[in-house]
Amino acid sequence: MGEEEGASRRPIASRSSSWAIGLSAWLAWSGATPNGISLLSVVFAGIGAALIVFTTHPIAMVCAAISVQLRLVCNLLDGMVAIEGGKKTKSGPIYNEFPDRVADSLFLIAAGYACGFGWLGWLSALLAALTAYIRVFGGSVGLAQDFSGVMAKQRRMAVLTAGLLAQSVETLISGSHWSLIVASSVIAAGSLVTCITRTITLAGSLERL
Repeated sequence: MGEEEGASRRPIASRSSSWAIGLSAWLAWSGATPNGISLLSVVFAGIGAALIVFTTHPIAMVCAAISVQLRLVCNLLDGMVAIEGGKKTKSGPIYNEFPDRVADSLFLIAAGYACGFGWLGWLSALLAALTAYIRVFGGSVGLAQDFSGVMAKQRRMAVLTAGLLAQSVETLISGSHWSLIVASSVIAAGSLVTCITRTITLAGSLERL
């Protein structure tokens, strides 16, 4: 379950929106579990990745972009059901992190192969996982988890969503894949910068302890 509580909870503006509050309350009432919602995000990622890799149809790219957003909705609601809905579990931290890493990798690796540069997808996935590792490492040594950076999860997924929507239009015009190439490159470069800035912040914080 995505039960990021207190200093380790990712700041998300939409958490206070009426639709999120209402939907999370309904899910908690209906018996949905935060862990199950976290795992559902991987299902959406798998669907999106399959659409990206196995078809180039413009509608498929739009559906893949929707899958990205549904993954993010799951990431939002699991924590709300866990904390606001009172359904935290001791294994929650596992479900908070592991499905995210799988979902990130599925989307980013698929985008790399779809644009003809598989290595770029793997690089993006590796750097995305490293940003999370640095954040969690900070928490493990007693610091508040650092969700900052130019390419944190929401921004990675925003860039990918924009790339997929642009690719749907590009596919109608030509057979090129520049939209996904640019999106994957921006995600990889931004994730690298995020790793560096988070590490610098982490080192400075440790020195001040």
